[in-house]
Amino acid sequence: MKQSLTRRAMLGALGAGVAATAGCQSPGTAGESDDAAADRSASGEAVAQSESVYADVYRAVADAVVSIRVFSDAAPGGQGSGFLIDDEHIVTNEHVVAGGDEYYVRFADTGWRSATVVGADVYSDLAVLRVGATPDVTPLSFVETEPTVGTEVVAIGNPFGLSGSVSAGIVSGVDRTLQSANNFSIADAVQTDAPVNPGNSGGPLVTLDGDVVGVINSGGGDNVAFAISAPLTQRVVPALIQSGDYDHPYMGVGLQSVSPRLAEANDLEPASGVYIDRILDGGPAAGVLQGSDGSAVVSGTEVPTGGDVVRQMGDTPTPTRQALGSFLALETSPGETVDVAIERDGTRETVELTLGTRPEP
Repeated sequence: MKQSLTRRAMLGALGAGVAATAGCQSPGTAGESDDAAADRSASGEAVAQSESVYADVYRAVADAVVSIRVFSDAAPGGQGSGFLIDDEHIVTNEHVVAGGDEYYVRFADTGWRSATVVGADVYSDLAVLRVGATPDVTPLSFVETEPTVGTEVVAIGNPFGLSGSVSAGIVSGVDRTLQSANNFSIADAVQTDAPVNPGNSGGPLVTLDGDVVGVINSGGGDNVAFAISAPLTQRVVPALIQSGDYDHPYMGVGLQSVSPRLAEANDLEPASGVYIDRILDGGPAAGVLQGSDGSAVVSGTEVPTGGDVVRQMGDTPTPTRQALGSFLALETSPGETVDVAIERDGTRETVELTLGTRPEP
């Protein structure tokens, strides 16, 4: 993409860099100030005098990162971070904008500007804001391939209201599963050790090339934070812009990864796969897949028995619940029929499952 090439060319001339962030914050907490733009300006001057690769990334990326303030008649409101993806749209977290009545964004060199929520999706914790006019800055682009574990990354955002803050780390893990609404999960999340704090929610986690690997979702200032992955964001955001919401594929089952005790109770070999514990009445899997019909006690622990074990969906092996979740989230859509390779009562077979649409929260 032209934007990506332009940013890489700029970083090539400067050096290269990274940063990381997370958490939604209520306004009025320590460190927050309406003079935060001055903080950002001073921070920018400081990094401009440095020769750090992180300073290079900051200079290439920070102008596209915004502070977000949310006000509500019914609640104190909150604040977070976001970033520009085109001439008018800003990506952030759903939990940053949830419950708000008025929304404002501020770029590095502007005052507060009114914004509207174009769309929001609680199941991916993503939202899109639209602003009427944006400064002359280059929008951020997403990575073209999933980052490998160990990739250096940087987060830029507004922890505790401190605009334009940078933290750095590495990609600590990929294909993580995060908790979402209604006991569903967010698949394919990126884990980082970059420190992330309240106010960083919605900000970008970027590579040294300045490309976004994920949208910061959670973290508490320690060495474990998470971001909604670039592939999932790129699936959800266009739908939010076009229609205001996103339809997630849905099996209508209760799942768990195969544990050693569950494998022993169900005579599973190999001891891997995704166990179907229950089938929701009227759901897509009803009459197609089989849930638990009994239980057994293994080493003093009761475990379910009799459910199907999913070994593969389509051409993708599913040794864990995370693998199955990522396949559904990134490779399928509601209404699509998928071949599901299962182990049932000691035998292998393949069934066809037509996916539904995840219920509204």
